[in-house]
Amino acid sequence: MSALSKAKGFKKSKSGLYVSMATSAFGAVGVYKQIKKARDESDTLRLLDAVVTGVAVVTNLAILYREVKRLGDDDVLLG
Repeated sequence: MSALSKAKGFKKSKSGLYVSMATSAFGAVGVYKQIKKARDESDTLRLLDAVVTGVAVVTNLAILYREVKRLGDDDVLLG
């Protein structure tokens, strides 16, 4: 198995999904900062952009969570 195919397989592994979820969670922090800045500046367009981005982050987390469940994860923390 080549290194490239291992790297491609990592994204579909439990570990890869956890890394993707963590990355998305950090994206949520950025969205929070963007919303706060937009509110401080009363910038409706930036606020709308932040909200749409936030919805995308939440959707991505939900999809990743579903994929973890499909892998048959029996982690106590995930229920």
